Amino acid sequence: MATIEEVTGEGTTLVSLTATAADKIRELMAEDPEGESQVLRVAIQGGGCSGFQYGLGFDSGAAEGDETIEQHGVKVVIDPYSAPYLKGATIDFLTGLAESGFKIDNPNAQASCGCGHSFTVEEGADAPAAEHGGACGSGCAH
Repeated sequence: MATIEEVTGEGTTLVSLTATAADKIRELMAEDPEGESQVLRVAIQGGGCSGFQYGLGFDSGAAEGDETIEQHGVKVVIDPYSAPYLKGATIDFLTGLAESGFKIDNPNAQASCGCGHSFTVEEGADAPAAEHGGACGSGCAH
């Protein structure tokens, strides 16, 4: 497994998990009856009302070319396409009346939609073309 410095090349954490997020991830992984949930896969995808949206899901392991880090006992894998857009991001899990669920604080996001599930990057960045939908794919209302 590569060290964080080797992954980013600059000593900046590629993606950080808070202890609260790691606890929730381990809890969700334990609920998998097949035991297939071995790693958390973090990715970006085209779409959402702001251009990109985050994808979090479980996988059986890393694919070829994935960056792999481990924090708080959770292995996180990120595909090479997504890594530059997630560099320095922090994943947290909120448990409150107004907001609950996973929240990603991404320093690369120039702007985010109201619910924070989609984002745009600075113009001129090597961003792939993304199709814009009329509303956030995560169910938020504006």
